[in-house]
Amino acid sequence: MDETVAEFVKRIFLKIRLDEMMTILKTWDFLSENQLQTVNFRQRKESLMQDLLLLCEEKCASLKDAARLDIIYHQAHRHQRLWDVFKMSKEAGGDADLFDMEEFKSSLTKVLRRALKNVTVDFRDSEENAVWIRIAWGAHHKKPNQYKATYIVYYPQTPYVFMSFSRLKSNFPLLVQALTVATKHHQIVRMDLKSRYLDSLKTIVFKQYNQDFETHNSVTPLPETSLWLHKNTDLRIIHENQLEKERIHKVTQETFGDYPQPRLEIAQYQLETKFKGDFRRSILAEREEPLRCLVKFSSPHLLEALKSLAPAGIADAPLSPLLTCILSKEMNYFKIRDK
Repeated sequence: MDETVAEFVKRIFLKIRLDEMMTILKTWDFLSENQLQTVNFRQRKESLMQDLLLLCEEKCASLKDAARLDIIYHQAHRHQRLWDVFKMSKEAGGDADLFDMEEFKSSLTKVLRRALKNVTVDFRDSEENAVWIRIAWGAHHKKPNQYKATYIVYYPQTPYVFMSFSRLKSNFPLLVQALTVATKHHQIVRMDLKSRYLDSLKTIVFKQYNQDFETHNSVTPLPETSLWLHKNTDLRIIHENQLEKERIHKVTQETFGDYPQPRLEIAQYQLETKFKGDFRRSILAEREEPLRCLVKFSSPHLLEALKSLAPAGIADAPLSPLLTCILSKEMNYFKIRDK
């Protein structure tokens, strides 16, 4: 086994938790069941790693084998990366093409290697009808950096591509060209939608969340609560409070639905506006550059947090459309400018 490959495999093993090591190794399917049975998985990780590296050495693990292990690890830990969503489009009037997976893989690899000699491209089909692509970039006189790879998830016969990359600026035009050629699309554009939760991004762009609430007009009764009423309590106040709670419940359900929200961590709003006024001597009136303001909302589960604001009495219902349009507009990065 080449020293470069050995170091690469070693670094991957170091990232894998002990409690998931066996599962990932079985998914990798490089080491046989008999070989795995010879390994003591209860020993310290340093010793375990050395035993596994010796087995990989015996089987002469290649760079492609290591890359497949790396893809499997990132599939299991997809939430550790930041994913951008891209949307492709065909020319007007273009016919629908039958998708051939092998043709797609071959075409993508050819376009990349035709322009850049030192690049490695690896694929792995997933159980959810998607193909994972791993690209390690090099230069004309420099081997590919296996530790700064680009990861791409593509769902065949859809216009959406999900990408997670490091240091891709110089190679991004080449990647765009390769994807449009391989998928037989005309162009690809970056959407203003990104998150660490790849599955939630997929749910949003494919609109897989429950949309039954759009035709829901009735008010679901709130759970009955036993209220201890003081003898001087005005029953009209209790009635008004109950009606307001029912109104907030209805508005919240119509806005967000009654299903779990896709998981996003950030919604960012960038405002650009120019000063408007008749104060001629004002410094702002003479300013040619627009005023810029950046507002960012963050939460471990932002949409669920927004959904709970009105019922918790923290905000009025309904919330601002800028906060509730994230799913319908398929974006969580907004640029607001003067018309």
